[in-house]
Amino acid sequence: MMDKKNMSEDTRTRRIKRNILTYMIVIPLIPLFLAVGISFYYFTTALENSSTQSLKRIVGDHRDMIESFLMERKSDLEMVTRLYDFESINRNQIIDDVFEILKNKSGAFIDLGLFDSRGLHVKYSGQYQLTGKLYKEEFWFREVMEKGRYISDVFLGYRNVPHFIIAVKKGAGADAWVLRATIDTLFFDRMVSGVRIGRSGEAYILNKKGIAQTGRRSGGVNVMEKDPEFSAFPSSGSTIHTFLKSDPQGLKFLYATTWLKDQEWLLVVRQEKKDAFRFFYYALYASLIIMVLGIAIVVGMSFFMTEKLFTRIEQLGREKKDLGNQLIRASQLAEVGEMAAGFAHEINNPLQIIKSEHALIASIFEDLYENKKIDPEDQEILELQDSLSQIELQVSRCSDITRAILKFGRKNEAREQLLYPGEQIPEIIKMIEQRASVEGIAVFQNIPVDLPGFMGDASQFQQVMLNLFNNAIDAIMEQHPDTGGRLEIQARSKDDNWIEIRVTDNGTGIQPEHIAKVFSPFFTTKPVGKGTGLGLSVCYGIIENFGGTMDVTSRVNEGTIFIITLPKADMEKQAP
Repeated sequence: MMDKKNMSEDTRTRRIKRNILTYMIVIPLIPLFLAVGISFYYFTTALENSSTQSLKRIVGDHRDMIESFLMERKSDLEMVTRLYDFESINRNQIIDDVFEILKNKSGAFIDLGLFDSRGLHVKYSGQYQLTGKLYKEEFWFREVMEKGRYISDVFLGYRNVPHFIIAVKKGAGADAWVLRATIDTLFFDRMVSGVRIGRSGEAYILNKKGIAQTGRRSGGVNVMEKDPEFSAFPSSGSTIHTFLKSDPQGLKFLYATTWLKDQEWLLVVRQEKKDAFRFFYYALYASLIIMVLGIAIVVGMSFFMTEKLFTRIEQLGREKKDLGNQLIRASQLAEVGEMAAGFAHEINNPLQIIKSEHALIASIFEDLYENKKIDPEDQEILELQDSLSQIELQVSRCSDITRAILKFGRKNEAREQLLYPGEQIPEIIKMIEQRASVEGIAVFQNIPVDLPGFMGDASQFQQVMLNLFNNAIDAIMEQHPDTGGRLEIQARSKDDNWIEIRVTDNGTGIQPEHIAKVFSPFFTTKPVGKGTGLGLSVCYGIIENFGGTMDVTSRVNEGTIFIITLPKADMEKQAP
């Protein structure tokens, strides 16, 4: 039955411990997850916006640079058309001189050609043999004759090499002529792809049909090849668009696109997502590390605090059990006290009879002396007289002891009265003198008879002093089991308002860590069954009720001094 009860108690304890541990882990983790989650959301959102805005800014700058390059090359040709007329530039070496000037200004030019209104290539400066070829049906020639200026897409042409041209027209009708320059595709390609964004960033240009005008640095789409991803790009608009998209290989990229050259070309800049959002991933990893550390700390501290809590609960359980034992012991001591008072009362009756018989015997001896029936000088008679005197003395002593026990054990309501240390303390000392003498302890008292009085209950004051005396004797017996024990009781006027009582012993003393707890209820350093831990706490409360204080000083293995300070009674108030 007891085993089942213990098992049930253990199961209940484990369940409570598990519940407490769960609450201690879960409750702190909720705000931790919320804090980390919210911080992560706002921080990563800010990082995403920052990365996207940075990419937009780079794309915008790159678009402006390409537009500026094309405008400058077109302006170079327009400047030439303003400086020369058709006859002048058609002269020998003039076209070569102009081309040399243009090449010195920009390495992007690879040749320069002069065309009449019929599309005939009349003058050419460059590495190909293009003079005399007719371009009347070429798309670029029709465009420039119609619009006055034109920048073409990349095409092959007569040279069968990818290139694009910039052409401007001067004049009208039959007097119109065209100046065309071919732009170095490699030069332009390097300029476009020269943008550097992180590790994987790249830029390239598509035309309105998705045909690549420059190559893609990472490969996959070459010049004049169609980009399979073009359908996902915006078809028009002047703003910069950003979006995430996976390429055919499944690799995710952050794209930014914008139209240029009067929305004829689309500039595409892309960067691998993990590269573009690398700071995002750093934040993710940092958040995960913080969360893991937070969880580890919470779980670790929860286990630690739970173990500590249950260790304390077990300690309190043991203390509760000890307290129950101490209360039982205190109850037993109270019953013993009541029995002692009863015994004292019962002993008092035979003592009174002995005392009466002693008085009768003494009276008979006096009659015998008066009738001279016995010799007062007889040695046997003298011994009988001594025995009678000893009986009288011991009976009187027993009467004093039983009277003190009865007084101590009397259950009267506390009654405040004027008490004098010079009268009360010596009477209490008599109750422990015999015990001290048997244990080889010398008792010294220095208590002036004329000490002022204080207000208090006599039985309670007796209880305080007896407790201090008995504690002192126990400590002395432990330190000096045979001889050498010393108990000293002093009382004096401390000043005009206070009386000081000191109880000094040369016992074992009190450990420094216990000094602050000696007046706590149920605190005791005595073995189980030797003390309840109630004595000093009760004494402290009694002295406080008297309006006084109680202090202690001690040195280990040297002794202890208990100091009681009591207020002197106001004699004027006590006077009738």
